Amino acid sequence: MRIFPIIAAIAVSFLMYMAIFQRDALMAAVGIGQSDEATESLTADPAPNQVADQGLVKVVVQRSTATSLESAVIVRGQTAAARQVDVQAETSATVASPPLRKGSRVAAGDTLCELDIGTRDAAQKEAQARRAEAASRVPESESRVVEAQARLDEAMIRFNAATKLGEDGFSSTAQIATAGAAVAAARAGVSSAEAGLNAAKSGIEAADAAVAVTQTEIDRLTLTAPFAGLLESDTAELGSLLQKGSICARVIQLDPIKLVGFVPETEVDRVTLGAPAAARLAAGNRQINGQVTFISRASDPSTRTFRVEIDVPNPDLSIRDGQTAEIAIASAGVNAHLIPQSSMTLDDDGILGVRTIDENNVVAFNPVELVRDTPQGIWVVGLPETVTIIVLGQEYVTAGVTVAPTLREVTQ
Repeated sequence: MRIFPIIAAIAVSFLMYMAIFQRDALMAAVGIGQSDEATESLTADPAPNQVADQGLVKVVVQRSTATSLESAVIVRGQTAAARQVDVQAETSATVASPPLRKGSRVAAGDTLCELDIGTRDAAQKEAQARRAEAASRVPESESRVVEAQARLDEAMIRFNAATKLGEDGFSSTAQIATAGAAVAAARAGVSSAEAGLNAAKSGIEAADAAVAVTQTEIDRLTLTAPFAGLLESDTAELGSLLQKGSICARVIQLDPIKLVGFVPETEVDRVTLGAPAAARLAAGNRQINGQVTFISRASDPSTRTFRVEIDVPNPDLSIRDGQTAEIAIASAGVNAHLIPQSSMTLDDDGILGVRTIDENNVVAFNPVELVRDTPQGIWVVGLPETVTIIVLGQEYVTAGVTVAPTLREVTQ
């Protein structure tokens, strides 16, 4: 039986026991002890600030000063043509002009489709001839009026003479009655002549109306661009039949172009006419600028949002109709604090805010309102101009308690 391994095992076990359970006695036995200075430091009274912090919750705080922040209303929208119209035919005829291809630029008044005149020219000439005929009847009718008026004057002279002779006994009652009947007949002749003159003049007006109708019908054969823009479709093909209401071409105006967005009802009061706006197009991440030109007074019944339109210059027509855009509309600036998002908390009533401390390190709860979210933090309003915010440990304290703060410097 080997005794040495057993003795070695017993010795190692004893040393481990002494090192673990009797460490102080072992250190004293081998002559290793604490220095007098260390002993004195352990037995000395703690520092005053340590006594003051005993029993207080330690938190990390950050001082913040309000900064003027340019506020903006952010909405998503899309581009839209300033004007768009389908040029439609107002009469039926075949197209007599070659087509213009889509994408072509047109000026206001340019011919888009020319329709075949057909028999409209003959109808116009007939109407003009009838007007000339009606005009020729006017002098004849006027002369008849003059003639009838002269006969009336003659009859009146004879009637007056017969009446005077009758008063002196030189004319009989029958002669006076005959003269009176002649006056009545002359007056009827005047009325008839005037009626004929009026009929002749009415014939001229009817003929003028017929000429105007035929001219309007001829004018409708030329379909022109109502404003300067681009053709979004080919014009009607040569020889095709256009019925009333058929589309000749579609014209759009892209300069200026509109940005159309829908603002929530909670933000619409922050948007004003003439306010500057910027947008970022989804295609190419392009930035464009414009001004608010329209704010709807009625909301969309399904989304409760209000339509907003912004005019953007587009002289090179590089911005297309229907592009997606993220729009920022400038509104009145506010004084806000940039704080870490993690410093936000809720009070017992579920109100969002931050916990702050005063000059006596007493905690208070301050409700805040979010303004903007950025990679550096969140901008909030509702705090004093200068404030000390608890950014770490705010969940372990409540309003009214005193804490032991540690200041964290902010580096931008």
